[in-house]
Amino acid sequence: MPVRFQDEAFPQLKEYLYYLQTILNKSVKTVDEYFIDLRTFFRFMKLSRHLVPDDCEFDAIKIDDLDLQFLESVTLTDAYEYMTWLQRERGNQSAARARKVSSLKGFFKYLTTKKHYLKVNPIDELEAPKKKKALPKYLTLEQSIELLNAVDGEYQARDYAILTLFLNCGLRVSEMSGLNYTDIRNDNTLRVLGKGNKERIVYLNSACISAIQDYMKVRPVDGVKDKKALFISRNHNRMSVKTIQAMVYKYLEKIGLNAQGYSCHKLRHTAATLMYQHGGVDVRVLKEVLGHENLATTEIYTHLSSEQLKHAADHNPLAKVHKKTDTK
Repeated sequence: MPVRFQDEAFPQLKEYLYYLQTILNKSVKTVDEYFIDLRTFFRFMKLSRHLVPDDCEFDAIKIDDLDLQFLESVTLTDAYEYMTWLQRERGNQSAARARKVSSLKGFFKYLTTKKHYLKVNPIDELEAPKKKKALPKYLTLEQSIELLNAVDGEYQARDYAILTLFLNCGLRVSEMSGLNYTDIRNDNTLRVLGKGNKERIVYLNSACISAIQDYMKVRPVDGVKDKKALFISRNHNRMSVKTIQAMVYKYLEKIGLNAQGYSCHKLRHTAATLMYQHGGVDVRVLKEVLGHENLATTEIYTHLSSEQLKHAADHNPLAKVHKKTDTK
């Protein structure tokens, strides 16, 4: 069910969310996420200030009655108390709390610098928790080939094309679902609509071209409800994100990787890793291929080689051989 911030938000928050959607061109999903984060904060504020009964159901707390006077009363201490509550009571990890910090800072910056509703930004000094830099999980080259070879069944051509695009182009699952056959161009490029409705062009290699051509020979035409959709489900609908995920899990399970934390997004990591490690693709080029907004997001793939070099050094059979101590 879509979030209805128009019904639940107070005027200043509603105005900010419209700004994100119409001026900054954020996707509906992103705007909804901002609203949910900010709604959680203001529900916490009403509860902590005893503006609602202590036994009130948290998700039932309304925030549409808040006003500018309330916003002026928010302090940095309130924000840090909220962060503590998120960690202790809600069990939010550092990544989730960092996102909520970003949501809060964006909103109060807008109130202060864009609209000048506030003279001073009360949470300008709010710091986000440090996130652990975990290396992305990915399939090896051998596992990737095994996954492709595992494809069979009635929808073999379709499933093979999807997996080939995942592993060669590094698409997000939402991007895969959103592909139209008209996005495939005569110059062997693919138009991809990414996060925040940002368009990018992906070049298709021979494996992708061949897989798509094979699929287009059997792609359903009659009775298809979304005529432009590239990948069609058995019910003749556009394949949804969940349907694509289920298909990927099926083949991962077939090669014994289902219980090891692999997913569609791990196939995106796989494409990036294979391009960087085996293809020698420059990290700045990789950023454009993946549609990353910041280079820092892409640079995690450069850490993989360093980690592997360290692993190799640590597992050298001479790694633990040390000079004998002179006992004389």
